[in-house]
Amino acid sequence: MPWRCVSHIQHQCETLANTLGNLARGARSRREKLEVKINQPRSRGRAGGLAAGMGPARRSQAQAHQLARDLRTLTEWLRHDILSLAGPPLATREALFDFIVGQLREREALDARRIRPVRIALQNQRDDLLAFAGVLDGKLAAIAQRAHVPEELVRAACVLHRKPRTSPAYWQGWGRLRARLGGQFHAVFGAVSEAMAHTPRSSSLVENLNSRLRNHFTLRRHLGAPYLDLLRFFLNHRRFMRSRRAGRQGRSPCELMTGRDHPHWLTLLGLGTLQSRQA
Repeated sequence: MPWRCVSHIQHQCETLANTLGNLARGARSRREKLEVKINQPRSRGRAGGLAAGMGPARRSQAQAHQLARDLRTLTEWLRHDILSLAGPPLATREALFDFIVGQLREREALDARRIRPVRIALQNQRDDLLAFAGVLDGKLAAIAQRAHVPEELVRAACVLHRKPRTSPAYWQGWGRLRARLGGQFHAVFGAVSEAMAHTPRSSSLVENLNSRLRNHFTLRRHLGAPYLDLLRFFLNHRRFMRSRRAGRQGRSPCELMTGRDHPHWLTLLGLGTLQSRQA
């Protein structure tokens, strides 16, 4: 299943919200500095010209702060209500997801350079990002059928996992749910916990690949074919320094796939003979 990396898209949204927050603070700082200049005695002669800029400065600050608040709210909704493992059914998540994409589109003209890439990323990846929710829905429906209880109560047990156990709200919800499920409570709650524990929000392979590639892309402005070809060669021929599987340690992906040894990757590029322990 081509699940997308949920943590990566959340990081993109968090970065956007933080950037807009910084811009809003910068707009406030500029307005405050302008007010200080207007009130300085030595600026009395040009106070009229400075005061003319106060209106635009205030409007710029208000717009920047409103945009930052809106994006922070949308980011929190995305993280807490849509991409959280414990949450509503897939259909509800999809509706909320589309709402957030629509809200981003409405605000795109205010800062297209920053908002548009995030909006497009969300729009293009919706089905893959929410794939885990469809899998979880099926598991919860199966639990309800086996236990002969309403599916809404099983969903309530799932959503209850979203609250911290140290909060009064958790134990209040726990008590209400136990009263409604009666003797079935512990079996249903345990089955829901087990189902959630075995429903990852993204492929571990995708997470691993992203973590390996991110360091190679961070400091580069342009990613052309020559660089990507070299990176692919490096990753295919660089030997694993450690691995949970003993048979992989000290061998490269190419060696594991072909069953044949090869020299150090720098040697293959014609840069001299190197010992395998330097891989």
